This record gives sequence, structure tokens and C-alpha cells, in this order.
Amino acid sequence: MRSDVIHVNSDGTGIKDALAQAEAVAAYKKLEPKKAIHLRLLAEEMMGMLSAMTGNLDAEFWIEDKEREFELHLLTDTVMNNRLRKQLLSTATSGTNAASKGVMGKIRELFEKALEPVDEDMTGYYNSGWTYMGTEGANLGMTAGVWSFNQYRESLKTTQAPKENWDELEKSIIANLADEVKIWIKNGTVEMTVFKKI
Repeated sequence: MRSDVIHVNSDGTGIKDALAQAEAVAAYKKLEPKKAIHLRLLAEEMMGMLSAMTGNLDAEFWIEDKEREFELHLLTDTVMNNRLRKQLLSTATSGTNAASKGVMGKIRELFEKALEPVDEDMTGYYNSGWTYMGTEGANLGMTAGVWSFNQYRESLKTTQAPKENWDELEKSIIANLADEVKIWIKNGTVEMTVFKKI
């Protein structure tokens, strides 16, 4: 099953409709109240990430499911202009994006970074979670690739990750509820999918 596609924007347009869509899917699938809340919370995390993004970003949100395996999708083909992003960040007192703390803040920052031109350097953006498609990935300026939250989380086990990274995972709704989060970059589009088996 695939739900209706909801047009959402970082200015808040469509976000209430997207959350209502999550509730409608839960009702249609006759999910128990606790599981319905989990689906709604995951949608809220995605919409919160979208609202916190710099610039004016249009996207599409929908939910798919097959045999109780749910996928929450957020897709955009709007390429964020790097100069505009830097101008927006320069208006902040610190000159950095203060909202990029916590797991969803970091995922949002990664999603924003993926919207920038393909020649933009992705070094430092949770490289342990990336899988590149084609040779472009060797220089981290790619036209296609996928980032996996689970791959990133596994990499923390094999490295001397700071305690702060583990604390963020323990406190994160998305880390505790989602089975996986992936971000795809392909041909100028960026898609984030949250996976949840209920």
C-alpha cells in the first residue's frame, strides 16, 4: 500500500497534513495504539527535521507498507544553493547551524549537505555511513550514493567514538524507534526513508 503523497515545505506548509496522513495509515492498518504512536512519532521527527532546514525547501512525503513493514519517505529534487546556505548561516551569531545537535539534527545537516552541488566536499559528514555508487564516490563529490544510519551506528562500535555520540543515540527517538534510516542521492534528487517493522 502507498499513501497519498503530501506536499510539504520547510516553512511548515503541509506538515499537519503529513502527520494526519501517518495517523490515517495507522488507523487504516488497524495498528495498536502504541504502534500507531510510534508511526506518528517517526513522521514528527521527519517533519521536525524539514522545519529546521535552512532556506525554502519543497518536498514530498508519503508512507508505504508491505506486511507490516513501513517506509516513511521524504523526497526533494530542489538543489540548495551553497552560497545561499552560507549566507543564511552567516546570519546566525555563531556562523554555524546551531540546530545540528542530536541525531536528527545531524541527519538533517547531512540531508541539507546532500542537496548541495555534487562538487561540494562531503568529508566529515558521517562518512562511515556512506556507500557510493560508481567511481565518483572516491572523491566524496558524488552523483549517486546512499547513507545508512545502521552502517553509521555499527561503525561507532569499531571506532573510538566519543561518549557524546553514544549518548545522542540513547536519547534519540529516531535511533530507538526506527529500524533503519537511509538517505539516497541520485541524479539531483535526495530521498530520506525511515524504515519501521510493526
